[in-house]
Amino acid sequence: MAQIKKFDSINVVPFIDVMLVLLTIVLTMATFVAQGLIPVDLPKGSTKQESKLKSVEIVIKNDGKIYYQNEEVTKETIRIKLQSITKNDQVIVKSDKNSTFQLFVDVIDALKERDIEKISIVTKADG
Repeated sequence: MAQIKKFDSINVVPFIDVMLVLLTIVLTMATFVAQGLIPVDLPKGSTKQESKLKSVEIVIKNDGKIYYQNEEVTKETIRIKLQSITKNDQVIVKSDKNSTFQLFVDVIDALKERDIEKISIVTKADG
């Protein structure tokens, strides 16, 4: 008479190995797509909707001058200029590396007073 072996546990190691391989493939493909290494020909739509969000550029020069959209402003008048944008608009801040840090902080404070959330600080890559 053949004896039936009791089945106590399931071996999940092969399942984990397969899942790790699939995870590696998905992450690798996501990296290629995010970096634009996989060329994708996007379809064209017949309607065009303009974005209501605008992009504003603020430049801080090393001589202490502040420019709002290529127009020279002061620390006081930049607050007035910022009233024309909404809190969801994109603000790009470019500050000269030799400018005073206090001036940079003043500009950021003016942006935070208006509850502006999308602030990009532009830097130059090493190389």
